[in-house]
Amino acid sequence: AQLDDKFYDGSCPGVHKVVRRVLREAHKADVRIYASLTRLHFHDCFVQVGCDGSILLDNSTSIVSEKYAKPNNNSVRGFTVVDDVKAALEKACPGVVSCADILTIAAKVSVELSGGPRWRVQLGRRDGTTANLTAANSLLPSPRNNLTMLQRKFAAVGLDDTDLVALSGAHTFGRAQCQFVTDRLYNFSKTGMPDPTLDGSYRAQLAGSCPRRHGNRSALNDLDTTTPDAFDKNYFTNLQGNRGFLQSDQELLAVPGATTAAIVGRFASDEKAFFRSFAAAMINMGNIKPLTGGQGEVRRNCRRVNGS
Repeated sequence: AQLDDKFYDGSCPGVHKVVRRVLREAHKADVRIYASLTRLHFHDCFVQVGCDGSILLDNSTSIVSEKYAKPNNNSVRGFTVVDDVKAALEKACPGVVSCADILTIAAKVSVELSGGPRWRVQLGRRDGTTANLTAANSLLPSPRNNLTMLQRKFAAVGLDDTDLVALSGAHTFGRAQCQFVTDRLYNFSKTGMPDPTLDGSYRAQLAGSCPRRHGNRSALNDLDTTTPDAFDKNYFTNLQGNRGFLQSDQELLAVPGATTAAIVGRFASDEKAFFRSFAAAMINMGNIKPLTGGQGEVRRNCRRVNGS
């Protein structure tokens, strides 16, 4: 049993149209939703056996949800939109499309609708029946990881430096909370000083949004201040100006001679190269040890395993 871009052509031929319709409607009320769904797919694929929909499972007598892992808690979002997509697909073709594939298609459609690349997404994943909170806490890349740790976590799931830089480029749209940048602003590496790689005017701008005292740790900031809701190469040009929001963003360029720095430069000057590599990286990530064939199940409700 292998993934196939034509997997639902016979069993649910309108799957892409259904996902696109639900996402367009959700976007009318939530401009962040495309970026959020792309991130949700990423956070699913790095844990458990790969892209198995485990991040969607709620707490139950048998499940300790990954939603409450440190990288996810009060951060990842879009679950109700996934529920809406699942409900629409259950009406169109009951019991056919897995929740893992819904996340995969939703990420693809979200990127396309934001002006990003198109690619033929591989499908046929089955849903996992377990979650792994411990793995979510340890395996997901952190916004505070240095380059060595980022490379190690990507390599652990079979992804290389080009995949790392390309997938980081998804930070070209969406928002992030102040809590993920305050260390860079006021106490970088416990020095009591700002991150020296952070552009001074950008640091002042962020300090205004995220004050040292009595600030709202959950206040939102654009990851890409140039075109915050468009999928383009501006994330990389921002890095070249030392205007990466997260430490993990700027790390791609901060280490002299690192292979990632050359890739950042290539993507900053050639959007088509970024788009090609991003599409390839999404396919690579989606192929991380998927459940296929008779493995797992196709959940009727993405929040719980069948029969629970």
